[in-house]
This record gives sequence, structure tokens and C-alpha cells, in this order.
Amino acid sequence: QVQLAESGGGSVQPGGSLRLSCAASGFTFSDYGMSWYRQAPGKEREFVARIYWDGSVTNYADSVKGRFTVSRDNRKRTVYLQMNSLKPEDTATYYCNGPSGSWGQGTQVTVSS
Repeated sequence: QVQLAESGGGSVQPGGSLRLSCAASGFTFSDYGMSWYRQAPGKEREFVARIYWDGSVTNYADSVKGRFTVSRDNRKRTVYLQMNSLKPEDTATYYCNGPSGSWGQGTQVTVSS
């Protein structure tokens, strides 16, 4: 079955960077677009970024545009989220989203001084 496993979260100071990874299995990874979402405490899960199956098209939420970059390596079956210039409001659990509404377990990102 579809399995998604996020990693790379942690605690950083404002202005810092993190790179999240999502390793996928159980489906033909190169056939599907992939997305990142996040959920802050007390808030609804929100869209962050998506990437087409071949990496040719990416989309971002306005709140992260210019700071975050989504990419993928189809040989490694992994999608990445490079997060730069992090702000306290980026603090959330970040989730990978794949085919058939699949979700990973999430990875926590905390931005605080």
C-alpha cells in the first residue's frame, strides 16, 4: 500500500533553513504529483507546495513563495521541501501528500528564538 515517510524537521531560529524529505513506497512514484501541507496547533491543515510528476511545474502558497522550494528525485522516490528564511509563523507539523489521499505521519518544524 502507499506509504509516505517525512523526515528532516527540527527546531531553528528565525531566518534559518531546513530541508524536509518524504520517502515514498507502494506506488509508481514517477506517475504522480506530490504535495506538502502543514498544520499549526489549533489551525486547519493548509497547502504549502506541490510538484508535478516530472518536476516540470511547481506551485506554492503565497505565504511561502520565494522562501520554500519543492523538488523531487524520481530515482530515489523522494520529494523534498527546502525551507529558507524561516519565520515563527512557519511553525507547524509538515505532511507529505500523495495519491489516493495518502498522508505521511508528519514532521515537526519549530521556528523560535
